[in-house]
Amino acid sequence: MTRFAKEVWAVVLGGSSGFGLASARKLSSEGMNVCAVHRDRRGAMDRINRDFDEIRANGHGFFSLNLDALSPEGITSVIDALATHLGTEGRVRVLLHSIAYGNLKPVVSPPAGTDSALDRLAEALAVPRAEFDRAVDQLADAGEPIFQALQPVNYGDSVLDDEDVARTIYSMGTSLLTWVQRLHSAGLFAADARVIGLTSEGNEVAWRGYAAVAAAKSALESVSRAIAVEFAPHGIRSNIIQPGVTDTPALRVIPGSARMKAGARLRNPFGRLTTPEDVANVVYLLSLDEARWINGALIRADGGERIA
Repeated sequence: MTRFAKEVWAVVLGGSSGFGLASARKLSSEGMNVCAVHRDRRGAMDRINRDFDEIRANGHGFFSLNLDALSPEGITSVIDALATHLGTEGRVRVLLHSIAYGNLKPVVSPPAGTDSALDRLAEALAVPRAEFDRAVDQLADAGEPIFQALQPVNYGDSVLDDEDVARTIYSMGTSLLTWVQRLHSAGLFAADARVIGLTSEGNEVAWRGYAAVAAAKSALESVSRAIAVEFAPHGIRSNIIQPGVTDTPALRVIPGSARMKAGARLRNPFGRLTTPEDVANVVYLLSLDEARWINGALIRADGGERIA
């Protein structure tokens, strides 16, 4: 027995990895049809197609589109494809925004000749800094959180500019509103629809190199609240999930992600990282009939990491 009617669909933006893929799997396993929108290179498609074949094996509707979900042309292509696949009865119950596309640059270069604590520690141990870094890397790769926290971080020489910030804020933030407006204008939302976005602890905590993404997450949350209020008369609920630190492809490209993971393991009450499946379960819960009165909320799915 499935929890959803046969005409119910989910549109997952960023559906080929991480939270998006896990959510597509979960919703499909519970009987929802899924459209996965993603943008990946040809070299990644063997793995992605295997994952998508697993979703198809659930026996419900599924199709995927490899395109730019942030361009007007890409959005139009998705809406046209939805109109074809959904037919006259199908409607979008869930829109999950799981797009991870942003600039990870600091806002200013560090002062020249800055002496770091790691430099001083290597000096105190009478070990050349290069050897010290190699030892730390080896122990970090072995899974020791304390040494993962010591790994040096290279942010490169570039700093954020206006275009970096604007592009990131749209990609990971305000594009949620664009998608809601376009799907609504096309008449594709169900009478009881759920819009879900994903934020992070960077919405409140400043991390070097994370300023543009942090701004995008704050914008995402603000836009979600506006959707929750102004689209409510149209039957649309909008909520934000804040996962704990999760080992996803998006996290791994953040400079210093090893430190983030180490810190999360040390302070999480359950002593582990959040998984994409943990978050997918919350996406599923928010899509149920019983969750219809949750609107405009920020829900933490982190095992208590944020409060620890």
